[in-house]
Amino acid sequence: MITLEALCLRIGNVPAEEVQGWIDSEWLRPEGTRGHYLFREIDEARARLIIELRDEMGVNDEGVPVVLSLLDQLYAARRQMLRLREAISVPRENELRSRLRGLLTSMHDAHVHD
Repeated sequence: MITLEALCLRIGNVPAEEVQGWIDSEWLRPEGTRGHYLFREIDEARARLIIELRDEMGVNDEGVPVVLSLLDQLYAARRQMLRLREAISVPRENELRSRLRGLLTSMHDAHVHD
């Protein structure tokens, strides 16, 4: 985790007041309180994204929260899809055992009644 000052330097010497504005607008959500913020790697990546959106893509201040919200939704959906994929790809041993027992029981019963 890094401080506000370190973040400002790492993302291209952005003024602390500007980053504070991003925090006030909830574009960034660091840990801690005003004057004692701590930023994670994901916060640094998001700050770089904000700079890219504004400086390189020409997104204005009114558009930045819209884009960030849409990206957050996209990433959340992606995480849900990954969890779903993991859930359906995990072998269901208990279900398989139960089906095998049922199959063996029905085969045994069929054989006994012959």
